[in-house]
Amino acid sequence: MKPHKPRAALAITAVVLVALTTVLILTIRYGGYFSDPVGLSWWYAAGWALFATAVFAIRRVPTRGIGWLIVAGAVAVTVTGLTGPPRTSTDSYRYAWDGRVQSAGISPYDHTPQASALAHLRDPWLFPTGRACKGPDLAPIPHTGSTPHCTRINRPAVHTIYPPVAEAYFLTIDQLAPANARHKPLQIGAAAISLSVTAALLLILRRRRADIRKAAYWAWCPAIPLEAVNNAHVDVVGVLLTVTGLGLVASRTLSRRAAGGTLIGAAIATKLMPAVVLPGALSGIRRVRDAAAVLVPAAAFVALSYLPYALLSEGSVFGYLSGYVQEEGYDDASTGSRYSLLRLLLPDTWAFPVLVAIIASVSVYVMRRGDPRRPWSGALLVTGWSFVLLTPGYSWYALLLIALVALDGRWEWLGVPLAGAAVYVLGPTLDFQPSLSNLAYGAAAALVLTMTWIRRRAAAAGDAPLAAASRHR
Repeated sequence: MKPHKPRAALAITAVVLVALTTVLILTIRYGGYFSDPVGLSWWYAAGWALFATAVFAIRRVPTRGIGWLIVAGAVAVTVTGLTGPPRTSTDSYRYAWDGRVQSAGISPYDHTPQASALAHLRDPWLFPTGRACKGPDLAPIPHTGSTPHCTRINRPAVHTIYPPVAEAYFLTIDQLAPANARHKPLQIGAAAISLSVTAALLLILRRRRADIRKAAYWAWCPAIPLEAVNNAHVDVVGVLLTVTGLGLVASRTLSRRAAGGTLIGAAIATKLMPAVVLPGALSGIRRVRDAAAVLVPAAAFVALSYLPYALLSEGSVFGYLSGYVQEEGYDDASTGSRYSLLRLLLPDTWAFPVLVAIIASVSVYVMRRGDPRRPWSGALLVTGWSFVLLTPGYSWYALLLIALVALDGRWEWLGVPLAGAAVYVLGPTLDFQPSLSNLAYGAAAALVLTMTWIRRRAAAAGDAPLAAASRHR
């Protein structure tokens, strides 16, 4: 490559990153989730298009010194999430409340936000009154008198759903935050954790002597500033723990694998969903002791993390979990848009059993045929197909998937978080969520299957450069 070409590639990448950060700021400031979801979706599309351009352009930038470019881009992209209050989700308000309740010495599992026993902890920010109660993102709460009372917390009549590590995180943020800081401490904490994920990815990729450009799949993805930072979703904590845990599980020593299992257990005790990476963590394991080195610490951490809250709480530490499963339609395939792709082909009552059978088969394949030196590859396969078949309606669930893509390099799986964003922004408001879910997740599945076929064909033909390029490893 001639000297001027690397400089040109670097300049193009930098320009695209500047455009990406500009679009992300405008997206966050646009708002529009309730008032103009179609307009907001175009801003999302512009951000993803620039992201795709940036990760394509970086392929022509020389590896030497590229880590600084990835980090600089990560900082710029991540910080955009701090430029406004949460725009498309109210989950962080529950986080702030749970942290405040714990700081007062009360278990977050014992009372609902609207409970009168916690009325002394309310403030005008989380619990507005009067004219401030106007808005689609505010929920009414019981009160006396004629003045309206409401809260920014969604589902104020139900107990918290979050596991103990998440609750410990909420408490830590509340303890460190200055008075009247509102949403900013949670956003700043999420930004710091998101950048820590980038650092962990770069470290793992360098140690594996893999192409560190793959870290840009996480570092520059629009979902990071929009969901992990602006909406401050606690999922990002689980992502950091999972990535670090898988990096340790890839080691050949039992002690490091056990440490990795412990971190994966901590991730599960943050949001439960990281449990889907366990088959990947067991990739290619033939001995019982090697599997136990991962599973026993993971299970022990989950159990022990619940124990203090179980002892201190009067009610169930599982909170609204069962109610959430019912509300989201995971227990009844005939409602909502869950399992929508399977329901296109099968009777509704068959959807869940078939999903379990498919994921179980993929998990067994990963555990038997997976590469123990690359546990994230199997984890990506199980996680990716779980998302495609479950067709979740919340885009931030896919933060874990994005990090696994950054470790493994199979970029086509990024179609899944993009599908989730489309369903979340457009589906509920335009009232065609099942059809949109089929279209979005169907397209994502088609992209994955197409790229898998291309790679296998290239490998069968002995075209190593094509296979490597298609995977960007």
